[in-house]
Amino acid sequence: MKKTSTNKALSATTTVEVHFYDVDSLGIVWHGHYLKYFENGREAFGKQFGVAYMDIYNNGYTAPIVDLQVRYLNMVALDETLVIETAYVPTESAKLIFEYTIYKQSDRSVVARATTTQVFMNRDGDMEFSTPEFYRKWKEQWGVSPEISGTVHSAV
Repeated sequence: MKKTSTNKALSATTTVEVHFYDVDSLGIVWHGHYLKYFENGREAFGKQFGVAYMDIYNNGYTAPIVDLQVRYLNMVALDETLVIETAYVPTESAKLIFEYTIYKQSDRSVVARATTTQVFMNRDGDMEFSTPEFYRKWKEQWGVSPEISGTVHSAV
């Protein structure tokens, strides 16, 4: 998995409790449940920075995920509290890229790292290849540009 360093000023943090329905027969979080944790992180980011799913939708677009890269690093058990840090990755393209770090609240050990890429689609279901006006304005508002992002490096 490739990871681009981010402008950490545009990041949000949220927590989730690991419930019984999140664990498998071995008592650890099933790998598929991490997807909803990333979703929680994106929702927290969107609400904090004004680019939530309904903000995108109300501007005439949807933003489906087209790529997901995950690296699982540690196991998580029932009743643990996880911290999800979601960071925006600036890009010139008409897409949203987020990096996630999930760690245990108890000892701050990292349990997973991930990256998602979302593209903009109009209400007719056509992919937008140019940056939507609302997204261009959002980037200006938050002072984000690809130049901030730095260099590409391998994920830990």
